[in-house]
Amino acid sequence: MSDLIANIGFLQQGPFAIPRWEALFSNIDLLWQGTIVTLIVASLGLALALVLGTVLGVMAASHWRIPRAFARAYVEFYQNTPLLIQVFMIFNALPMLFSGLFIPVITIGILGVGMYHGAYISEVVRAGIQSIGRGQLEAALSQGFTYIGAMRYIIIPQAMRIVLPPLTNQAVSLIKNTSVIAIIAGGDLMYAGDAFAGRFGHYGPTYVVVGLGYFLMCFPLAMLARRLEDRTRVL
Repeated sequence: MSDLIANIGFLQQGPFAIPRWEALFSNIDLLWQGTIVTLIVASLGLALALVLGTVLGVMAASHWRIPRAFARAYVEFYQNTPLLIQVFMIFNALPMLFSGLFIPVITIGILGVGMYHGAYISEVVRAGIQSIGRGQLEAALSQGFTYIGAMRYIIIPQAMRIVLPPLTNQAVSLIKNTSVIAIIAGGDLMYAGDAFAGRFGHYGPTYVVVGLGYFLMCFPLAMLARRLEDRTRVL
């Protein structure tokens, strides 16, 4: 009997008490708004990362020293400094360098995660390009293709089969890393959950729902990455 009373008390007053869940779901629109911001930052950030990563990957795989050195310097910088510091630099340093410059926090998030993951995607693209036999590039060049044309029409289409699984994993990591803009009041899912929890004190239910939100965004991509890896092994 005492255990039953204790369980009822926990459901009414504990960190996961029913009233806390009710308060959260009555204000769930706040988390929906944060989810939309997260999806915007993630999708545009991924587009930026793919463009940067592809260009830098081609540069890193080229036989020209200067483009290769530039790509290497970019990758080393972004892979060896925390994403949080990079976001702070965009948020604080750019307005100081360019007086009066205003950058919306969503734009900062897109630039931050896009440039950061662009470095990792460039390594994936470089490895994919280098996995294709050098003879194919030489054959394309001998047929009158420029280096860029050979990459675009011959090498990269073949490399895509190899790089798709790790690219999908990078997309998963990028979605999770959008949570870093919560530190600059980015309005994303993490910020919305933290603001709600701090205001009402309902930390338990809020962080469970926020974590579930990230899981639902990332899990389908993680499953897709596994399927692509399995197909790659079969092929």
